[in-house]
Amino acid sequence: MDNGLTGEGGILRAASAGAEPSGVPVSRWLVATAVLASAIMELVDTSAVNVSLPYIAGNLSASVNESTWVLTSYLVANAVVLPTAGWLANYLGRKRLLLMAVGSFTVASVLCGFAPSLPWLIVFRVLQGAGGGSLQPVSRAILLESFPPRERGKAMAFWGVGIVVAPIVAPVLGGWLTTEYSWRLIFFINVPISALALILVSLFITDPPYIRRTSNRIDYWGLGMLAIGIGALQVMLDKGQEDDWFSSHFIVTLAVIAGALLAAFVIWELRSPDPIVRFRLFRYRTFAAGVALYAVLAIVLFGSNVLLPLFMQELLGFPAITAGLWITPRAVVTMALMPVAGILISRLWDMRRMLTLGAVGAALGTMWLSLMNLQAGPWNFVMPQIVIGLGLSFTFVPLTTITVDPISKPDMGYATSITGLVRNIGGAIGISAVTTLLARREQTYRSVLAPHVNLWNPKARAALGSMTRTLARRGSDAYAANHQAVVRLSQLVNQQARVLSYMDGFRWLGLLFLAVTPLIWVMRKAKHQPEPAG
Repeated sequence: MDNGLTGEGGILRAASAGAEPSGVPVSRWLVATAVLASAIMELVDTSAVNVSLPYIAGNLSASVNESTWVLTSYLVANAVVLPTAGWLANYLGRKRLLLMAVGSFTVASVLCGFAPSLPWLIVFRVLQGAGGGSLQPVSRAILLESFPPRERGKAMAFWGVGIVVAPIVAPVLGGWLTTEYSWRLIFFINVPISALALILVSLFITDPPYIRRTSNRIDYWGLGMLAIGIGALQVMLDKGQEDDWFSSHFIVTLAVIAGALLAAFVIWELRSPDPIVRFRLFRYRTFAAGVALYAVLAIVLFGSNVLLPLFMQELLGFPAITAGLWITPRAVVTMALMPVAGILISRLWDMRRMLTLGAVGAALGTMWLSLMNLQAGPWNFVMPQIVIGLGLSFTFVPLTTITVDPISKPDMGYATSITGLVRNIGGAIGISAVTTLLARREQTYRSVLAPHVNLWNPKARAALGSMTRTLARRGSDAYAANHQAVVRLSQLVNQQARVLSYMDGFRWLGLLFLAVTPLIWVMRKAKHQPEPAG
């Protein structure tokens, strides 16, 4: 008998027909909980591993640089699978793919926890990344399809709260487990989460009738070009600054491979009758503009997430735990206001207004951080982050909702796969860009400031004399005091150059976000009338 949840005519089938589900409304939220548990599992693990790299390196007798391959290997495998998630869902069935992804991710996590050496850990992380690549796009596709268009804002607000909470809790949990017990436990915490996800997915997810295998042929050429091209691009972005970019033959080779194979892949897919990635979705200008905004949002978010804790620790001397505590206001505000954004969307006909307000707010908050200096205290970071959090809460929900508005339900999995891939690549570009910017701008500012520090500059001479006298009063002889003063003055120049490079980073990220806000008005007004108030 059909119970409205898991039966032959379950909720997803009702949603696919455009009708309201026959069961109670809570059934949709059971589906939402099931897919959110699957997505959170990946986020918890990824965020927790980031804080444990030094411990992993020490325990497995590797350098910190070598241990970064624990992150790179996962990101490469994840990025390769992401764009294929829509095609895999059609080929295997969406429920089956989600169960396989959760299961393989969990098994790989357990293997990572038992890894005897760094090479084995990297191998298991590749398997884990491949398993996790389908989790978020497939989960989001199921969630968007389970709710009628007029209620998608509420659904994405629910999703967004979970996606924001996981990266807040995971680093704290990972740091505590690593320092108090062992880094291996951060991989085992996936087991209870995955058990819950498997139970919920088995009970409450069904495949809609339009999910069907369109072809028995596997496009090995397309898969090969995609895997090698995306893999080369991800490694290039991850290792570019470390190897001084295009002065390295290794980076140049990766760039050529990525450019050639990805260009060939796009041409191949456009000619394929059953493409792995449906580039034809870009004919919808709303979707194309939304994907571009997704990319810039990822660049700004990932880039600022690198800059802010580094600025606090490197230049202001905050301990890691203090820096972690004072970067949470943004996430807390975002989490608190996302449900509000979901409710407001149900009462607004034109979501582009809310999206514009959110993007401008996030951009201005990021630029506000460029006004920080070496006298800044923890409380100076609160208000800019509140503004950023407010902006992000009013950006994420409408952007996610309006981007897929013109996409039909059979193509929804392909659309979420593309947006997931763009988010990952945008994040990698953001991290690479800010680390390169810091290094290059610091060199530029040092070359500008250093020539002014000489004995012919009255201010420099006065500063040097003051430092020398202070050191002499502490017991140093005249020559040693003068030498130490020169060293300290040089360090001060380097410090100021570093501060200015950070300020450029925040300023340029904010300006980039501000510059792309006109794309919002390239998007068409959402076709679906929001749900009336009440």
